[in-house]
Amino acid sequence: MRKLSGLLLATERRAIAGLACLYATRMLGLFMVLPVLAIYADDLRGATPLLVGLALGVYGLTQAVLQIPFGLASDRLGRKPVIAFGLLLFLLGSVVAAQAETIAMVIAGRCLQGSGAVAAAIMALLADQTREQVRTAAMATIGLSIGAAFALAMVLGPWLASGFGLAGVFWFTVGLAVLGLGVLWKLVPPAPRRMRHRDVGLDRQQVRQILGNSDLWRMDFSIFALHLILMAIFVAVPFRLLEAGIPVERHGLTYLGVMALAFVTMVPLVVVAEKYRRMKAMCLLAITLITLSLGGLAGLAESAWGLFGWLWLFFIAFNLLEATLPSMLSKLAPAGAKGTAMGIYSTSQFLGAFLGGLMGGLLAQTWSLSAVFVGAALVGLAWLVLMVGMSAPPHLSSEVITLDDDHEGDALETLMTHLADIAGVEDVLVVPEERLAYLKVDRRHLDQDALTRLMESRRDPGT
Repeated sequence: MRKLSGLLLATERRAIAGLACLYATRMLGLFMVLPVLAIYADDLRGATPLLVGLALGVYGLTQAVLQIPFGLASDRLGRKPVIAFGLLLFLLGSVVAAQAETIAMVIAGRCLQGSGAVAAAIMALLADQTREQVRTAAMATIGLSIGAAFALAMVLGPWLASGFGLAGVFWFTVGLAVLGLGVLWKLVPPAPRRMRHRDVGLDRQQVRQILGNSDLWRMDFSIFALHLILMAIFVAVPFRLLEAGIPVERHGLTYLGVMALAFVTMVPLVVVAEKYRRMKAMCLLAITLITLSLGGLAGLAESAWGLFGWLWLFFIAFNLLEATLPSMLSKLAPAGAKGTAMGIYSTSQFLGAFLGGLMGGLLAQTWSLSAVFVGAALVGLAWLVLMVGMSAPPHLSSEVITLDDDHEGDALETLMTHLADIAGVEDVLVVPEERLAYLKVDRRHLDQDALTRLMESRRDPGT
């Protein structure tokens, strides 16, 4: 990200800004219902805690099932038409939910919202619009937009619901979908090409290799457990706020204070994880904090300040993991397999959200609100035990090098050998049909001059 603006072309800046806005507005619409649905579901016929939990998390099921088909469709039919179709489904689902008088209609609307599973297509369009040397930073910008959307949703959802009811939240989401369509067609430039990208797209031939890597499936379980816990506890958290004497119209301010303070506290921990190479330690710390906070919420002291403290600990850990898990996954994935690893990771996240809603609703309906936090804490304990045995991720970065037309046959094998011999290069994958070489490098030890000389000599054998 350092000096990024000076490196980007005008079309790249437009594409990144537009797609980050598009992704953020879509996620804002999905998340805004999280802090309010449990409270306002009393106005819906047939509502039970189990069905409320299903309504919260069901979008994750359709997202998990359809994100890969949408990505593949965008390869064949074009990125923008597929994304537009997904946004129209998202809009339709929001309209259905806004007009709902029963919990069943809200569930149907949330299913439709999730069926517009355009995340993979958006990332593929971002890859089409950016060069290899700036793509990692561009993808990081998308990640930041998602985090900002989640924080804003936690504040905006309660405010809209207190003034306009649950229907108002969904009608606002309709407006976000319309805004997204406008951004797609007016701000995002047409894609100059449509290609498969191993750094963002799933390659089915690599799935077995990724699933067989124990550290990578620990990452998949981590994002699964994190979003399972998040979705489960929001069946109960809004009622905890009411029990602590915080009226519903002040829930947004409460979340604003919690999220802001948690973000400020989280930033130094991210610096420790990345700069001082303590990613595993910070991951274990975050899981421990989540488990402790859930235990505190289960046996909550009656004071509002006690609730604020436990939620603060939870969101410190949640934000820390949201920031560091994708980075850990990128470091652990083999060269040229990051896109496949991220595809499986995203599917795990959506499945976690779906099952978390079901688990939270079932525990609340069968036992009590405290049982929701106890069940989530047990998931946290199992997660912590699983992660203790994980290897510390190597501090590697991804590099993508464009090959010229002279790199063919034996020349490719020779090139792979020479690349692997450069100090700091840990893994190499050359893909002739893409005219790209994927590297995993340790930047602290990378001989950048040797890498540059090698690529220049391959372009001009006489040098």
